Amino acid sequence: MLQHHQPPHFQPIPQEFYARPHVETIALELLGKYLFSNISGVVAGGMIVETEAYSGHNDAASHSSQGRRTKRTEVMFGPPGVAYVYLIYGIYSLFNVVTNVEGAADAVLIRALEPAEGVEEMKLRRSLTKVEPRLTAGPGLLTQALGINTAHTGLPLAGPHIWLEDHQLQIPEESIVAGPRVGVAYAGADALLPRRFSLRDNKWVSKANPKY
Repeated sequence: MLQHHQPPHFQPIPQEFYARPHVETIALELLGKYLFSNISGVVAGGMIVETEAYSGHNDAASHSSQGRRTKRTEVMFGPPGVAYVYLIYGIYSLFNVVTNVEGAADAVLIRALEPAEGVEEMKLRRSLTKVEPRLTAGPGLLTQALGINTAHTGLPLAGPHIWLEDHQLQIPEESIVAGPRVGVAYAGADALLPRRFSLRDNKWVSKANPKY
């Protein structure tokens, strides 16, 4: 049984955590960390239970594959420890953590959270009447619940608007599931790489074919 701790605000994870070279290691280690937002004075967040790793230049599934730079992806080539938030289907904002060094363009997509704080506000933002997986069990759902959108891309993940915390939760290796990433069939062989990580049997992990 995972032990939950009351968030000891405000203790963001230092930039050095994100500046390391192996994006898969960072994606794995983000499981059990906490993601928070402070939007309009309301703190909301929860424990990360699902991530996906994207390794920049040499990953056909990455927006920055082969060094592709656009107005949207430019933030990926910047310093680590900042938010990369992009829009899909013109509706859903997806939140990523930029990692590695400047120019590497690595990033970790946060796919699902187990809610821990600001739950009432999250329910309002998601138009839900009860706490259920539809609250934060998907990359586009969790951003809506936390009030995160593309206006937040490029923000440092040390607050005051968005930050991550380490509550010293130890995740046993046998509790982690690795598999292919979602929605990247266009990436050919890279689509099959086991770069999606989640907590085994956690009900807040997204479905393989999510509604976002």
